[in-house]
Amino acid sequence: MSDVIGKAETFLKRGDVQGAANFLKQAEEGGDALAARELASWCLSGQYVRRDLCASRSFFERAAELGDHYSKEVTRAFVAGGVGGPADWGRAMLLLRGAATNDPRAAAQLTLIQQMQLDPSGQPRGAFAREIVCEDPSVILFRGLFTEAECAYLVDVGTPALRPSVIVDPATGRQIPNPIRTSTAMAFPFVDENPAVHALNRRLAAASGTDVRQGEPLQVLRYAPGEQYRQHSDALPGVAPSQQRVLTFLVYLNEDYEGGETEFSQLGLKIRGHIGDGLLFRSASADGTPDPRSVHAGLPVTSGAKYLASRWIRAAPLVLE
Repeated sequence: MSDVIGKAETFLKRGDVQGAANFLKQAEEGGDALAARELASWCLSGQYVRRDLCASRSFFERAAELGDHYSKEVTRAFVAGGVGGPADWGRAMLLLRGAATNDPRAAAQLTLIQQMQLDPSGQPRGAFAREIVCEDPSVILFRGLFTEAECAYLVDVGTPALRPSVIVDPATGRQIPNPIRTSTAMAFPFVDENPAVHALNRRLAAASGTDVRQGEPLQVLRYAPGEQYRQHSDALPGVAPSQQRVLTFLVYLNEDYEGGETEFSQLGLKIRGHIGDGLLFRSASADGTPDPRSVHAGLPVTSGAKYLASRWIRAAPLVLE
């Protein structure tokens, strides 16, 4: 822990949030990158001050200018995705190119993006061939939506962060193994939605005819032999219609496994995609009413490991503020 963060925590232990904030601000103005990053984190989480994504972005950009590597990554994510300010794909690419000269992770993102067909604003070009699997409720298969290189990238960057799927025990408040989904999973929240992941999310939005801001964080899931996602609905109970999960987009990231089909039992459908195939289906109507016919399962994997990307899409842009 740096001296500046330690001193700020001394203020917090005394209950003096304003003193800690003043101390950090003075250090940031003096050119301390970690103080700027700490202020950015405060504004992002809303733990000590009112949540303010615009201020968070500003402080992350300041910390990036002062040389903090993590803040440079977050800044590229915020600028590409339009978090805390306008999206600026051109600027995000300039920042990424600058970082790629000495940052292997940035270089990998840039290489992937350079192979994509994007317009100057970062939007995907062209149409997406679709196969209608079911008309009502809508189930659509997109062959080769992601390339093999894109699938490999998500597996590579996602695997180190995979953790067992958990839920909160209502009796104890502790995290316990998820009895419905016995996989490992990770997600790219908007602080980690680097430009390459954001470009993939834009493709999912374009293929589904939605605004990219309607999507929840992209997830990478891994199902080992015997693991599964039992029958469930992706629709959420008790949410406002505008914040209902109306669509789900799955992308199959590999195919060297057995079992693991996506099953819609009420529709009599079992689907197993090839690497890069996308499966889009509707779980609820635009008015927020869940569709019980869209209850589905990821059947048990019998051999190998199944990797899947998943994104839930709301009826309207997510409320981040």
